Amino acid sequence: MNTACKFLFLLSFSMMIHLFGTSQTSTYNIGVVLCGAEFGERQLPGKINTDYIYPTVDEINYFAAKGFNPITLPFKWERVQHTIGGELDTTEISRMKQFLADCDSANIKVILTLQNFAVYTSNSEDHLLGSRHLSFDNYKDFWKKMATSFSDCHNIYGFDIMNEPRGIFGRHWRKAAQHAIDGIREVDANTSIIVDGENSSFAADWKYENNKLRKLEDKSNKIIYDAHCYFDYDHSGRYNHDDEYHFRSDVGVDRVKPFVQWLKRYKKAGIIGEFGVPAERKWLEVMDKFLAYTKENGLNVTYWAAGPWWNNYALSIEPTNDIDKPQMKVLEKYLPPTPDTLTNNGFLPQRH
Repeated sequence: MNTACKFLFLLSFSMMIHLFGTSQTSTYNIGVVLCGAEFGERQLPGKINTDYIYPTVDEINYFAAKGFNPITLPFKWERVQHTIGGELDTTEISRMKQFLADCDSANIKVILTLQNFAVYTSNSEDHLLGSRHLSFDNYKDFWKKMATSFSDCHNIYGFDIMNEPRGIFGRHWRKAAQHAIDGIREVDANTSIIVDGENSSFAADWKYENNKLRKLEDKSNKIIYDAHCYFDYDHSGRYNHDDEYHFRSDVGVDRVKPFVQWLKRYKKAGIIGEFGVPAERKWLEVMDKFLAYTKENGLNVTYWAAGPWWNNYALSIEPTNDIDKPQMKVLEKYLPPTPDTLTNNGFLPQRH
């Protein structure tokens, strides 16, 4: 190989490392969604510890010790901003900041997820994002205020600008997302911005339903695309009994593969922001294969869900009487040995 060819080869290799990482140096991470702050969705803003809660230090430390990182905190728009376009509620912001501080003490990064499905509820009336009562400018204003309020918090992995936006399709969700991105970037150039796909953000259908989102613009180039991946027949995560007639052990791999291919094709960063299974042998096998595939492709994932108010929820990995849930045995096969290795680059799929 002559000198010119060597130079071109090294340059090309260097660019690939920058874009995709390498399997030798990148770390595969599994996060967890700690629920509670988004509960009581019809009691808004609601009463703390009656209608909703925040995860405790003990919960944070349990998942940190297991190696989960980041932790996702879902929250309700109406609790943080009681009136559309109004100021943010300082008490609620303080609660969120305390959670962030508790996570920081455990060396954990946090994803703040707006768990509103593109709707704001006021006086028992739901207003769809993009409607007369809830404009894209209102949405931009909210996220600008959020980014300003949390500018002193250094362990925010990313702002997830809307979980599973429903009822807002096509160019409308793309336009809304661009408004949120622009609002955040007016005051914050560093924090990653996480964008879900429309409807339920299905990984399997991503390239058909959300291909237009690749045209979103971010001057900081820190957009992370968030797909969700459940393995039951209708992708709902309910795992009804009729699934036994449609079961395949590699269904998880089949569902996530189109999203991975889309990320690689367009050189985008991504994450599976939700996945989960009941504690049944067949579904644990599906999750095992799914985790092996996402690890091989450098795509980090976040388990849905945990939190003390789930009670008998089949997908919950909240320990009961200090006893791990069966799902944890499979998850621990893929959890990193230490919880302090998370980097933002880790969400970018690798090419081998």
